[in-house]
Amino acid sequence: MQLLVQPDDGIGPILRAIQSARRSIDIHIFRLDRKLIEKALRDAIGRGVTVRTLIAHTARAGEKALRKLEQRLLEIGATVSRSADDLVRYHGKIMIVDREKLFVLGYNLTRNDIDRSRSLGIATKKPDLVLEALKLFEADFDRNPYGGNARDFLVSPQNARERLTAFLKAARHELLIYGQVTDNATIRVLEERVRKGVEVRIIGKVERGHNLSAEKYPGARLHVRAVVRDGRRAFVGSMGLRRLELDARREIGVIVREPKVVRKIAEVFEADWAETDAGQKQRRKGRRKGPRGKRAEKKRPEAKRAEAKRVALALEASA
Repeated sequence: MQLLVQPDDGIGPILRAIQSARRSIDIHIFRLDRKLIEKALRDAIGRGVTVRTLIAHTARAGEKALRKLEQRLLEIGATVSRSADDLVRYHGKIMIVDREKLFVLGYNLTRNDIDRSRSLGIATKKPDLVLEALKLFEADFDRNPYGGNARDFLVSPQNARERLTAFLKAARHELLIYGQVTDNATIRVLEERVRKGVEVRIIGKVERGHNLSAEKYPGARLHVRAVVRDGRRAFVGSMGLRRLELDARREIGVIVREPKVVRKIAEVFEADWAETDAGQKQRRKGRRKGPRGKRAEKKRPEAKRAEAKRVALALEASA
């Protein structure tokens, strides 16, 4: 399993995956404006790769850009399906290459999301996740019901609320959260965890009127939904802790269990946290306390040596 971090990794991992495809590419697209990715898809089709694309039926900015995207993809030879209109929005972001490798992304394939935003994605070859993603893609591609149930594959509105709630409730020490937290039921779970002694830190936004606070992302733009629990498990996906994303839109995410990947997500969060207002205050407080603590530590050994010397001199004198 591999963690993708934006803007650090850029379009390279996605581009290389498309360029390496031998048989098939299945991709659920919400927004795409990177010409290099479109060219890579065209070249893949040219060498015989079957490319299926699922395009959202609508977006907040309207349908015009989506219909233009459909036309461009049809022109390069991709098979295009438009999502159903049974949900408010089809907002998932996945790509499956050769039915062997799955990408679950928190970002769109756009310059704004990749080059100017903090976001995360997961690439994995775990068979259960790849197969479950294929089930979902084919169900949505053909506008059929999705009936999958893989443990670590989260899908809104089918199972994401239940599984994310259980994920948060299992926290014993710490929750590191990226994104907007506005779902009242989820906020109650977080407040209950805080009462139990769990440290909850949020980079993003929290709905006002609750006993939680959030720090503004210190960079240019935040476009990530992720949670690290107790440094041992993580969630990464397209759904945040908002009612609309849990209950009324197609969103896709995964639970991460690999220690190295979880640790890396936590490291990214901690680096971002250090640059927030709260993080800077903590650092300044540490600097103020640190030198005095160090001087005190130095004095104690010196005092002990001086006392030992006085004792030795006294013994010598008495002898």
